[in-house]
Amino acid sequence: MFKKLLSGLFGSQGGGNTSTGTKAAESVEYKEYLIISQPDNQSGQYRVSGWIRKPDSQGGAQEHRFERSDMVPGREACDALMVSKAQRYIDEVGDAMFEPDPRRDSQPPS
Repeated sequence: MFKKLLSGLFGSQGGGNTSTGTKAAESVEYKEYLIISQPDNQSGQYRVSGWIRKPDSQGGAQEHRFERSDMVPGREACDALMVSKAQRYIDEVGDAMFEPDPRRDSQPPS
């Protein structure tokens, strides 16, 4: 029972499958970005998450994983909330979302 509780808190331990089990929604174009909702299904609730992509001139794309703590009971409502939150994030942050996180790049002092 304790093991089941811990695996629920820290993620599944079985099979190495990190997929959320949900399909990505159709992308929504906003300014020069594509917003793709792919919520995590957690016990019948959906956690707002997905991707923000910006195509580049070489045919590739910059990509940012977008995850929030919001839980919504329906998939369609979750997709709509993901799009509205991503649009606000794009307006506030813009291309800076693709820059490396300085907290992850810093080396601990020797």
